[in-house]
Amino acid sequence: MLPLQIHLTLPPWIEEVADASRRYLTDEERVELAIELSRRNIQHGSGGPFGAAVFDEHGRLISAAANRVVPQTCSVAHAEMLAFMAAQQRLASYRLNEQGGHYTLATSSQPCCQCYGASVWAGIDTLLIGARAEDVEELTEFDEGPLPADWVGELERRGIAVRRDILRDQARHVLAEYGARGESY
Repeated sequence: MLPLQIHLTLPPWIEEVADASRRYLTDEERVELAIELSRRNIQHGSGGPFGAAVFDEHGRLISAAANRVVPQTCSVAHAEMLAFMAAQQRLASYRLNEQGGHYTLATSSQPCCQCYGASVWAGIDTLLIGARAEDVEELTEFDEGPLPADWVGELERRGIAVRRDILRDQARHVLAEYGARGESY
C-alpha cells in the first residue's frame, strides 16, 4: 500500500526560541531569530545548520523552522520549506500574500536552489538573508545547487525585495561550528 499521508515535524525546542508573543520589527531581529534556530538545531542534533522564519508586516511571527532533512528522511525538509509550509497551514493559504498583507522570510543562509524556487511561489514580499551561498559551501560540505546568474534580479522582478548579509558574521559562525564537527546532512 502506498502512503496516503506525509507527516513532518519540527523539534519541540523551537517554542523555546521563537516567541510568538513578541514583535520582530527590524531585519536584524528577524534574521537573528533564524540564526538562533540554526544554532539550536545543531546544538540539539535535530538537523542541519539552517533556520528560517516567516513574519507579517507588523513583525508578528507566523512560523519558525529549522532544517529536518535527516531526522525526517525527507530531502525537501529544509528550514525555508518547513517555514513556508507551517505559515501556509496557519494562514490557510498556499500563497501567503494572496489575501493581502506583506510577508517576509528571514533565513540564516541564502536559500538553495530548491528553496529559491519555493520562494517564488510561496507568496513572500521580502527575503532577508544572513550568510551567502558561498559561505555555506566554504564552511560546510553542502552543495547549494544552481541559481540563475541574476537570482536577486529574478526575485525582484517578481515583486520580492531581497536584503543580504544581515548579521552575516553570526550566520557564518554557526556554519563554521557545524562544519568543524565534520557532519553532513
